[in-house]
Amino acid sequence: MVVRLSTIFHMVTHVVITSAVGDDDDGDDDYREIYNNHGVGLRMNFYGKSCETLEKTVRDITWAKGCDASILIDPLNSDDNTTEKNAIQNRSVKGYEVIDEIKEKLTTECPDAQISCADIVALTARDAVSYPNKKPLWPVFTGRRDGRVSLATEASRDLPSASSNFNTLSTHFARFNLDETDLVALSGAHTLGVTHCPLMFRRLYNFTGNGDTDPALDADYATMLKATCPPPANPRTTVEMDPGSSLIFDSHYYDGVTRNQGAFSSDAALLTNPLAARLVESFRDFDTFKSAFARSMEDATGTWSSRILCLT
Repeated sequence: MVVRLSTIFHMVTHVVITSAVGDDDDGDDDYREIYNNHGVGLRMNFYGKSCETLEKTVRDITWAKGCDASILIDPLNSDDNTTEKNAIQNRSVKGYEVIDEIKEKLTTECPDAQISCADIVALTARDAVSYPNKKPLWPVFTGRRDGRVSLATEASRDLPSASSNFNTLSTHFARFNLDETDLVALSGAHTLGVTHCPLMFRRLYNFTGNGDTDPALDADYATMLKATCPPPANPRTTVEMDPGSSLIFDSHYYDGVTRNQGAFSSDAALLTNPLAARLVESFRDFDTFKSAFARSMEDATGTWSSRILCLT
């Protein structure tokens, strides 16, 4: 029943760099940009007149199935590896069919509304996480435009690496005006979903280039990972990012991080910064984490005006 948040979260990182225009009250003002604290052209109930059923339709399909959204653009042919969908960082991303189904249904329900896939992605991310609560955990401001260009190089630039240290992660998030609290809170997305062996292989078998294992990794956990991911790395083999709790949105991920059982070096990096380490400890309380995650997702998908990097 859970749409994997790690899937949608990758898409949401692309929503951060978009802005939008859309429905309004008067004819010539239909595409007037509304400036507010949540980004150029974004507001609550953006499609209120043209598609009243938008949020209900997104929620119903997301729960039933358990950005500029440029990651959704298909290549022109099967040999084309230049789009974001085929970037190395995105090859494990699933869930495109959920977005396609929502878009198709909305096109039927609201044929005159130009609803962007970027807005659908932002709403789906919220509803996927909110499923256990049966109510939205944060507001989503809508009105984004979809990108028309998709480049694998942009995924390489915009998505943080699983091997990143804290300074690299912090610098990356700061590009989108997201701070250390956002970094630690949004890392909690790893409480849902799986990863694949190649992303952990160097950490397990050749961390410094001398055939060693990352000393920051709990020894028993490393043994378990090696049993699941023996050489050579099989890209089809999956590993829960939050063992035993990968289908539940909870704070269990932070328990694992404090025990040095984060799957990625980027998880372990949260303990190398004093503020981040305190936040990790704080977010072990689910209510504290849930509130912080909701605020950070609202910021990340709301695209404050200072975060707008391009208008497409």
